[in-house]
Amino acid sequence: MYCVVARRLQRLSLSASPTPLTTRYLCSIPNPLSSQNDDVERIFRIITTPSDPKSLKYSLKNSQIPLSNDVIDKVLKRVRFSHSNPLSALEFYKFTSRINGFLHTPYSLDTMLYVLGRTRKFEEMWELLLETKRKDQSLITPRTVQVVLARIAKVCSVRQTVESFKKFRKLVLKFDVNCYNALFRTLSQEKSMSDARNVYHSLKDEFRPNLHTFNILLAGWKSSEEAEAFFGEMKEMGVEPDLVSYNCLVDVFCKGRELQKAYELVGRMRDEGIDLDVITYTSLIGGLGLVGQPDKAREVLKEMREYGCYPDVAAYNAVIRNFCIAKRLGDAYALMEEMVEKGLSPNATTFNVIIRSLYWANDLRSSWGLYQRMKGMGCLPNTQSCMFLIRLMKRQENVDLALELWGDMVEKGFGSYILVSDVLLDLLCDVGRLEEAERCFLQMLEKGQKPSQVSFRRIKVLMELAKRDDALANLSEKMSAFGPAIQTRRSYADELDRPVSGTMI
Repeated sequence: MYCVVARRLQRLSLSASPTPLTTRYLCSIPNPLSSQNDDVERIFRIITTPSDPKSLKYSLKNSQIPLSNDVIDKVLKRVRFSHSNPLSALEFYKFTSRINGFLHTPYSLDTMLYVLGRTRKFEEMWELLLETKRKDQSLITPRTVQVVLARIAKVCSVRQTVESFKKFRKLVLKFDVNCYNALFRTLSQEKSMSDARNVYHSLKDEFRPNLHTFNILLAGWKSSEEAEAFFGEMKEMGVEPDLVSYNCLVDVFCKGRELQKAYELVGRMRDEGIDLDVITYTSLIGGLGLVGQPDKAREVLKEMREYGCYPDVAAYNAVIRNFCIAKRLGDAYALMEEMVEKGLSPNATTFNVIIRSLYWANDLRSSWGLYQRMKGMGCLPNTQSCMFLIRLMKRQENVDLALELWGDMVEKGFGSYILVSDVLLDLLCDVGRLEEAERCFLQMLEKGQKPSQVSFRRIKVLMELAKRDDALANLSEKMSAFGPAIQTRRSYADELDRPVSGTMI
């Protein structure tokens, strides 16, 4: 009990310091001339340079970079979106944890857990959670529960996901309805709504559901009849629906192409004095697209403004998607221009929807032009856009553009190196560009990313034919530096498998 109080007093003392924790220097020699972005980039380079844990710690210790919560959060965010080596990131996280008086933020913990879970480092994930519980249990929140369960649910069964959820009874300070809601949201997103509702019915005696619980379970129904029945059950339990609840039902009707029901519900909402929001209208736009009425969907944008609800990027993206489905790319481009005129910035989803259509039209020139516009706007492509582009380049054997895209990825750290490199290296090997393939392979290794064995075997065969034994030995040595798969250690998970006495409501 004393330790817990001491930690909380420590946190209060840090937050009350004249220098806020988010800007406090935590190394011995701060460097005021170094900008934060430069610091983030330098640390990121250290983490992504292949090395053993001892060398990594030495490099971090001798870098003399001022570490703060904000810097660490940004570094881990870079790691997450660049798909960098999770174990190197974990060493960095542990290194900062050992700094005297330092406390991580919930964001840095959740990001680190996401990175570990994405690469199926589940034992390391549970180990980190247990270490966090011992040092500062308040960092483990319902959001943490959802982050961890989401990664587990992607590769494990519903039963295993629920078993993992139960381990959090010994980890979360306040194990309440918010934790249960995290489980239901995870199952609804990573498994199915049917699984989420089945688990809800099996656990509903353990906790008291709230409005948020029902809103989670209302989403994603395939059958409007079942959704309406559940909506009625919610009212019977004395939980009054809110705008979110109604939006879920509108969305079910729209996805089921039952536009008449959707508009009737919208009318009822207006009669009851419930103001429609941008989500309501976006659902209607999506439904109109499904029934082949993109022009009517565009009219919804005007209707929104008349009711004092202004379209956001997601609403425009929904209309753009409708025109792309209808193969009316001219209208899609016009809407994107309208977005800019209205002061909205197209995002990665906006561009991805159009790039997808251009991919199926085999239009590399327009795709590349759109990609150049993205760069000019400072909008980095997502992995899906990168995959459409690189596959189109492979289809047309355009090596120069493929290498330029790869160079941008390496420089700016966007997209999945592993997925894109498989296609890129396949293209380079097909056209006999072995030197470029070797260079891209080495760049990936320098980023702390291990190329697939398929890519390695292709380059290996070509190098053997070209009698480039030294180059092949170099690649083989660098690949082996990643080492074998880490053996599972049950000890950390076993500690959480022990039963918990009593049920927390």
